[in-house]
Amino acid sequence: MKYHHLGIPSQSPNDGEMYLPQYDVHCTDHESNQFGIQWMRYGAKCPLPKLVQEVAHVAFEVENLDEAIRGKEVIIKPNSPSEGVRVAFIKENGAPVELLEFTDKK
Repeated sequence: MKYHHLGIPSQSPNDGEMYLPQYDVHCTDHESNQFGIQWMRYGAKCPLPKLVQEVAHVAFEVENLDEAIRGKEVIIKPNSPSEGVRVAFIKENGAPVELLEFTDKK
């Protein structure tokens, strides 16, 4: 596993936000700051679990997503929010953890 970013829920708009309509979420680019923080502002129609919307999550890049989630409590099933990446969320000791597998490796 390799650290990817830290996602922090936010109530206020942040500079550089992008909107993801399928999730009703505004988020910043984790590469826009030296700490790898992604600020997440969730809308009223966001279908993601409240745990993800309310608690900060850490994200890790994994080689094999299916293997990484095996035996874990999956709270968001594997999906592809954008081309070349598969993600899933698990719950670890009450906190959300995001796992990402990049399928288009360069």
